[in-house]
Amino acid sequence: MLSRTRLVIVGIQPNIARILASSNLGRHALVARRLLSASTCSHAEHTNYSHRPQAPSSLVSGIEDRNVHKEHHPNAQIDSHGNEINPYRNGPSALDKAVHLFFFTEIIRGMWIVLENFFRPPYTIMYPFEKGPLSPRFRGEHALRRYPSGEERCIACKLCEAICPAQAITIESEARLDGSRKTTKYDIDMTKCIYCGFCQEACPVDAIVETQNQEFSTETREELLYNKEKLLANGDRAEAEIAANLHADHVYR
Repeated sequence: MLSRTRLVIVGIQPNIARILASSNLGRHALVARRLLSASTCSHAEHTNYSHRPQAPSSLVSGIEDRNVHKEHHPNAQIDSHGNEINPYRNGPSALDKAVHLFFFTEIIRGMWIVLENFFRPPYTIMYPFEKGPLSPRFRGEHALRRYPSGEERCIACKLCEAICPAQAITIESEARLDGSRKTTKYDIDMTKCIYCGFCQEACPVDAIVETQNQEFSTETREELLYNKEKLLANGDRAEAEIAANLHADHVYR
C-alpha cells in the first residue's frame, strides 16, 4: 500500500510527499494546502501584485512569497503558518467608527453637498418649454419616406419585417405594371416595438426611418397601431429633419 502511494505522488515535492504518505492525512491536510498555495496573504489589503515573483510551472511551497510579504510589513504579527494575525490593523479604529456612528457624519456630509448645490445654477430644464439636444441617431416615432418626385421609397423587400426582433412589422405587397413591387399594407404595432433601429439599418433605400419625435403618447392602444397612411404622413411632415439627420450620420455608415 505504501509503495502504491509513493508511485502516485511521484513528481510532488518531498515535503508534500511525506505528508501524504503518512497515516495522519486528515491532520496534515491543511498544512499540505498551505504549502501548495502560491499566494502571499489571505486578505484583500494589497492591490499591487507587482512585487510578487512569478510562480514556476511546477508546484511550489510559497515560502519565498511569504518572506517577501514579511519584508514589506516588518511590524506585522505573523503566526506559525506565515499569515498575519491582524490584517486590518491599518483600518479605522473602534473610536473612529463610534464617532461616525453617533455624530452622523455621513448625514452631515450629505447635507453639506445639498447646501452647496442650493446656491448653484440648476441643471434641470423647464420641459416642455425647454428641450435638450437630441442626437441625429435618436430613435423615435417611425415614418415612411418618399422620393422628391412623390413616389414611395419602399420596394416591399420585407427585410425590415424579417429582421424585426419584436415581430412588430407586417407587410403585404403587389406587383406594379413595370414589374417592380409596391406595398399595399405596411403596419407597425408600436406597442411591441423596442426601438432597436434594425428596420432602419436593414432598409436598402432608406424608406423606413425613426424620427426624433418622442412625444406621441396616446390614450388608447388602437392609436399606436400605425398603418401605411399614418407612416407616410409622419414622413411627409418630418422629411427635412430626416434628410438632415441622415446626412449628419452618413460618415459613420
